[in-house]
Amino acid sequence: MTASCGQSSAVQELPGTPAAGALGVDTGHLVPGTEPLRDHLEAAGHVCLLRDAFDFDSPAAVAALIQAEGLEAALALHLYRGGRLLRGHGIPFGVVFGGTDLNEDVHQGEKNQVMGKVLEEARFAVAFTEAMKAAAHRHWPHAKSKIYVQSQGITTTPDAAFRWDAFLQGAGINQSADNLHLFLLICGLRPVKDPLYLVDAFSEWHREEPSAYLVIVGPEVDPEFSREVRAKVQRSAGVRLVPEMRQGELHAVMKNCFALVNSSVSEGMSAAILEAMDLDVPVLARNIPGNAAVVRHGVTGLLFSDPQEFVQLAQRLIRDPALGGELVANGRKYVSTYHSWWAERDTYQRLVRTLQGDSDWQAADQRPR
Repeated sequence: MTASCGQSSAVQELPGTPAAGALGVDTGHLVPGTEPLRDHLEAAGHVCLLRDAFDFDSPAAVAALIQAEGLEAALALHLYRGGRLLRGHGIPFGVVFGGTDLNEDVHQGEKNQVMGKVLEEARFAVAFTEAMKAAAHRHWPHAKSKIYVQSQGITTTPDAAFRWDAFLQGAGINQSADNLHLFLLICGLRPVKDPLYLVDAFSEWHREEPSAYLVIVGPEVDPEFSREVRAKVQRSAGVRLVPEMRQGELHAVMKNCFALVNSSVSEGMSAAILEAMDLDVPVLARNIPGNAAVVRHGVTGLLFSDPQEFVQLAQRLIRDPALGGELVANGRKYVSTYHSWWAERDTYQRLVRTLQGDSDWQAADQRPR
């Protein structure tokens, strides 16, 4: 079988090897979640070719890809951005809900209708949480039997050869490691991630606390917005902008930072937050439903409602090392308990068999949770 998978991914069949691929979204970079999915499917003998949905200007372009690659199935990340491109091509596909689908696009009439049509054709849909599943049920009750819950599985692989001192030098940070408090914000540069939300408050704090730096790392997803971010950061003391990095390098940066920050307007489930917990790094996250679903305030991390509260919590974290130690221990336990990488692998490998028409899945009593 040939297939295609989620951010956007397509597949090329090798002799004697079933293939599964992904057709998904975001922009010329690999979105968090696509590489693990590819690993899961390739481990089952499939061959995945990742493609970015923004590379396709119409369903016709996707049809041409399907024909050229001989694709037999697909898995899309995000119902609207990825799933809509897969409709009507005659190949079976599954979808994975993104936070944007259920927090934003669902409130726009035309997009809501399109996503409903996607769910009619999809063989399965995956939600990260029970809350996301319930929201999908409310909007598209006809798809209830197709929706499964699988939290993101987490594994981290910091690059052992990564040089922290070289990274700091490249970012223009001259503080010694012993005195540095680096707060790391990982996100694609687009409005929904709101990377500028904390910049003014952080810059003001930096003038009082020169050891505190905010480093924003991520790809330029929205070109116009990215220009705005670059211009703002250049004018802001204590704030740095670093281009997209390889996963191993990014995990190494995360492991060395003082705390991981999330300032998004909406999230489905932030992989960066979970990875930070796995790497024993404290988390400070904006108090939105997607973040509150994985960060329990004062237990597994800290939640803030405005930039001023962020600064207060960051100062508290610096003053109280015992608090940081407690958050780290609880976060690590939470991730190991609820975000098993192996459980995620098992779920996606079994779901993808439905795209191959594998009757074993239907007989295994694997009903949606």
